[in-house]
Amino acid sequence: MTSDHQVGHNAVSLVGRVSGEVEERELPSGDRLTTFRLVVPRPDAGEGRARVDTIDISCWSGRTRRVAGRVGEGSVVAVEGALRRRFFATGVGRASRYEVEAQRLRRLPGP
Repeated sequence: MTSDHQVGHNAVSLVGRVSGEVEERELPSGDRLTTFRLVVPRPDAGEGRARVDTIDISCWSGRTRRVAGRVGEGSVVAVEGALRRRFFATGVGRASRYEVEAQRLRRLPGP
C-alpha cells in the first residue's frame, strides 16, 4: 500500500421513527437546512439498558429537504448518509455534536 492511498469509509444506514417536529431554517449564509431526530430501536438491549438511540439527522440537499418536509412525527424513514461532527458556539464557549448528514431519505410504510 502506498502512502498516498487513503483508507476509510463513512457510511451510515438507519431505519427508525421521526421524533418531534421536522425543522427547516435558513442559515446566515443563505443555505437552507432541515433537521429532525430519528429514534432507532436497539434490538439487543438488555434489561436496564437503553432500548433506543436518538440520532440527529441533517438534510442539506434539496431532495432530502423535500422528503423531510413531507414526514411528520411518528413517520418511519430510512436514512443513508455519513456521520459528521458539527462545531458551534454556545453561551459558555465552543461545543460539538455528532449527527448524520442524510444523502438519501425515504419514507417507509408504518407497521
